[in-house]
Amino acid sequence: MDHYKKDFKDIKCNLENGILWITLNRPEAKNAISIQMIDELCSTLAHADFDNEVRVITLTGEGNAFCAGGDIKDMKNKEGMFAGESNELKDRYQNGIQRIPRTIEALKTPIIAMVNGAAIGAGCDLSAMCDLRVVSEKAKFGETFSKLALVPGDGGTYFLPRVVGYTKAMEMFLTGKIYSAEEAYAMGLANFVVGEDELKAKTLEIAQMISANSPIAVGMTKKALKQNFLNGLESALDLLAAYQGITQRTNDHFEGLKALEGRTQAAFKGD
Repeated sequence: MDHYKKDFKDIKCNLENGILWITLNRPEAKNAISIQMIDELCSTLAHADFDNEVRVITLTGEGNAFCAGGDIKDMKNKEGMFAGESNELKDRYQNGIQRIPRTIEALKTPIIAMVNGAAIGAGCDLSAMCDLRVVSEKAKFGETFSKLALVPGDGGTYFLPRVVGYTKAMEMFLTGKIYSAEEAYAMGLANFVVGEDELKAKTLEIAQMISANSPIAVGMTKKALKQNFLNGLESALDLLAAYQGITQRTNDHFEGLKALEGRTQAAFKGD
């Protein structure tokens, strides 16, 4: 059976013309992350990354929220991913919600967060884990862990500074302030801010621009960017030389040269 047509409980999937649309599907809880959602999301992302039909992944939330982070009800009741005492909770985080950043960070396929509403706590971190963010003007962002006397156990202190910079990330984490879509754009957290009715069309536009390019080159460029952020110049140059040696002998490369000379649109096949 097609993986994307499985009877999921906490996510929804739809593959259209090379773009995989994933929707977090707990609107009654503002798409707060559950154990079921972690399992379904991580398995689907991992499957999609090895699916040659998938050129771009988009991630959004059902209803009027992107993701509210952890489930407050489960926190209060010490249930679900918040069950147990300190040592058990540590293991639950490492084998639970921390699977999401590990899975997303390993993706070679570009992933776009289509932020349709509030992205709070782990929801804000989830948006920062993605490569790009297309944001509704009604969206809000907040690193509210400090308001609950918590730390961003999902890996937010790793991802957010890479997007907004060290000092802004420090401000967001320490204050717990809620930021508007316009403020998110000004700090670089949002790549695009559009009206609510334009959100999917804008996301589709960006996804199509990416999917029109060679998937081999896109995947390697994305991986190089991530590696180069952490390593020195010589490591970056070595990696890029190896990647260029591969991409410059792909059929896609010669298709691109042919299209450039003929002033036509390249038809990249990923080989």
